[in-house]
Amino acid sequence: MTFSATEILFAVLLFPTVLLLINAVYNLVEAPRFSAAHSSGEHTEKFISVLIPARNEEKNIAACLDSLCSQNYSKYEIIVLDDQSDDRTAEIVKEYSLRDTGIRLISGKSLPSGWLGKNWACHQLSGEAKGEYLLFIDADVTSHPDTLKAANSILALYKPDMLSIFPTQTFTSFGDKFVVPLMNWLLLAFLPLKLVYASRNGSFIAANGQFIMISRETYKKNGGHEAVKDKVVEDMETARSVKNSGGKVMTALGYDMIYCRMYPDFISSFKGFSKNFFPGFNMHPALFVLMILFFEVLFLFPIIAVFWEPLFLVNVLAIVFIRFSVSYLSKAGILENIILHPFQMIVLLAVGINSVYYTKKKKNVWKGRKF
Repeated sequence: MTFSATEILFAVLLFPTVLLLINAVYNLVEAPRFSAAHSSGEHTEKFISVLIPARNEEKNIAACLDSLCSQNYSKYEIIVLDDQSDDRTAEIVKEYSLRDTGIRLISGKSLPSGWLGKNWACHQLSGEAKGEYLLFIDADVTSHPDTLKAANSILALYKPDMLSIFPTQTFTSFGDKFVVPLMNWLLLAFLPLKLVYASRNGSFIAANGQFIMISRETYKKNGGHEAVKDKVVEDMETARSVKNSGGKVMTALGYDMIYCRMYPDFISSFKGFSKNFFPGFNMHPALFVLMILFFEVLFLFPIIAVFWEPLFLVNVLAIVFIRFSVSYLSKAGILENIILHPFQMIVLLAVGINSVYYTKKKKNVWKGRKF
């Protein structure tokens, strides 16, 4: 029996697609979800320092603070560092601090040589914190009232040294829907999320700097933000360090508890994703580009090829179910992401190339700073 070139290509592409489909189904069943159910039960409250680096966040900081001030939890403090903003960020936080003594505003110092802005801000915040646990949270994140209670329960039940949550993303424009969903697609299509906690293998690692809770002891043991002062993906580097030193890392989905509005439009989404995409994979640029091209062949080519070879419909159906699983888990528009999938794959290629170019040329700029 002989096989045509088309049939061989179909089989070659189907095998990795099926493996990813299996992973997506595994995540659909087993991926850790951060939900209100975790807040049930009584556990001794640990003192938590909620630490928020804020640079030009006047559009987001009020909603963030409103959600944190409404927590059904008693032992916590909120410290906001104004990272030399040139908008009303500091003024807004000051107004909140006058109404609530649990909120403290500090002014960020000038950025030293060798540091990236957010890492320097988090380092300063850690020096002001009094908590047994440090919760680093971005200013564009909003939290359910039971967030701290649920996090405290997870600490008591599972005893992770570091807990990171991937917030449910909210969208403010049609343009950012071409970019932002790719983050959860890369996470949930390629990584068995439960194994970040369940396996000691350092290859199973994921973290999101939008929500990272870490014990003070673990933070100091691993060098804090000073150890990752020049790393763009400091969240991943910190998680990798914690796991490699024998600590437990748990990563979960924000589900109905943690939300984030990352970017207001396509351009800012494109630039923001470019900032982290290539550095996050920690590989040679040529290998990274080849990997992206492989993704294009795997997830875009069958959608085109099905018009002349119906056999590729099997691949397409597998791709659709992967997108269904990821969208369901991340509480995103299922039909929307399935329809936009081919366009998102094109954007993925563009973002990948852009990320390599600007990282290698050191032309990346974020919130007015080069890095």
